[in-house]
Amino acid sequence: MPTSLTHFDEHGASRMVDVGHKPPTARRATAEGFVRMRPATLAAILDRQLAKGDVLEVARLAGIMAAKRTGELIPLCHPLPLDAVSLELAPAGDDLLRITAEASIVARTGVEMEALTAVSIAALTVYDMCKSLDRGMVIEQVRLLAKSGGASGDFSADSGAGEPQ
Repeated sequence: MPTSLTHFDEHGASRMVDVGHKPPTARRATAEGFVRMRPATLAAILDRQLAKGDVLEVARLAGIMAAKRTGELIPLCHPLPLDAVSLELAPAGDDLLRITAEASIVARTGVEMEALTAVSIAALTVYDMCKSLDRGMVIEQVRLLAKSGGASGDFSADSGAGEPQ
């Protein structure tokens, strides 16, 4: 475990980490999250029966847009010109929607926050579009699945590889 937090200087003041000395490398991150809802709500989403429109496509676009603005949303997060962002939204049972996002870039810092932001905002968009049917929806288990690139190496949630030392 690191002995110091990188977003604070020696006096405890907040700072953006200087990555200017690091070489650009190919980086990729994948995140996931779930929205639990009534089975009828998920059926309406999949059948595209909501008056507000195609929930899955609106949520996908919201996630992509959010990933591109992560540096504006998360304090001290570097603004990154992403090379690619993709989202998949699919049922994971009769009451569960799984959202996965992948972000990639060649840069000096990683894209974990962009993938996590994409999942989070896509899930919030699903909630917003479906709340008239189901206010009891729950957004849950938003997490990083994998990341590659950079000095810290690769990480996989399945193996735990790449955990901070």
